[in-house]
Amino acid sequence: MRNFLTKKLNKRWIGFIIIFAIFVVTVWSSNKIVQELKREEHKRVENYAKSLELISSSEFLDSRTQDFLFKLIEDNKTIPVALIDDKGNISDTKNIDESITNNEAQLKKYVLAMKRDDQIIEVDLPEGKNYVYFKNSKLLNQLQYYPLIIILLILLFFGFAYWYFKTVRDTEKSYLWAGMAKETAHQIGTPLSSLMGWVELLKLEDIDQMSVIEIEKDVDRLKHIADRFSKIGSTSELKQNDLIATTKQTVTYISQRISKGIEVNFTADVDECIINLNASLYSWVIENLMKNATDAMQNKGVLDISIHTKGKFVEILVSDTGSGIPTKLQRKIFEPGFTTKKRGWGLGLSLAKRIIEEYHKGKIFVAKSSKETGTQFKILLKK
Repeated sequence: MRNFLTKKLNKRWIGFIIIFAIFVVTVWSSNKIVQELKREEHKRVENYAKSLELISSSEFLDSRTQDFLFKLIEDNKTIPVALIDDKGNISDTKNIDESITNNEAQLKKYVLAMKRDDQIIEVDLPEGKNYVYFKNSKLLNQLQYYPLIIILLILLFFGFAYWYFKTVRDTEKSYLWAGMAKETAHQIGTPLSSLMGWVELLKLEDIDQMSVIEIEKDVDRLKHIADRFSKIGSTSELKQNDLIATTKQTVTYISQRISKGIEVNFTADVDECIINLNASLYSWVIENLMKNATDAMQNKGVLDISIHTKGKFVEILVSDTGSGIPTKLQRKIFEPGFTTKKRGWGLGLSLAKRIIEEYHKGKIFVAKSSKETGTQFKILLKK
């Protein structure tokens, strides 16, 4: 078991390392592309500035050279630039939105933001020193956020994959346990029918009928258990039943069959509570909780079952004075196959959760648990 847990833990760490490596490679490669584009844009602006300087400072350039320089200037169709003289006046702009260039106040604010970015190239023009301010193109700005988008998509992908496979796994487990429950009911059915026949024959014999009556009770109990198992995985029929009476009947039955060292108390704040209920399956839940509490207390302690009506819900509390459930196990105890007992299938609480939450659309959970005070399970059902 220890080796299995170690291998499982190692697999998780390997998974985390792989995901982290993907993040690092993605960020590194994307950042490299961004830096390359940034350098390329800087060179284009330098060519733009040098072309301005040559065209304005030389009167003896041939037409082909001038055409080439003008082409260099016109080739910049994406990088926002502004030409500023030594007095801070804006001489020219390029690739800046018209809504900004048509508003003098907004344009000054925009140019000031360019200056703060510290992307400035100095040019010598006939009228004196000028400066070309520029900003990153829209494409470059978008690429700067590209790593974050990729990481978010990767996280979403892994999150969806985890949710999907967990759902598939849980569904498979659910079908597995439902199939086992139905098969158990089927296997019990054959010898049960035979036992019922033998009981009827014993009634006709000249023997102590008190023993026969007790045997008949146990056979009826087995029949009831088989009926419960057969309902697992089927559509549950909810009928109007008295929750108080059903719970009290179950508590009374189990109280007579557990250790005499367990003090069982039952209380309810109302005499009657009629709700939609599958009495047989609900009784199974109470039985499981009571039996688990008995095991937790090692057949000595106090077991309290109480019912409280609160607004649209009915609250059923099952409290024991046992050793408590560690916090890290409180979620796992409802998983199919999970058990801390040396002998056990790990079916009881899993089926209890399914009966309450899937069939009755209620809730069942550990309300509180500690070594000092024991454990309290809470069930919430709609009225």
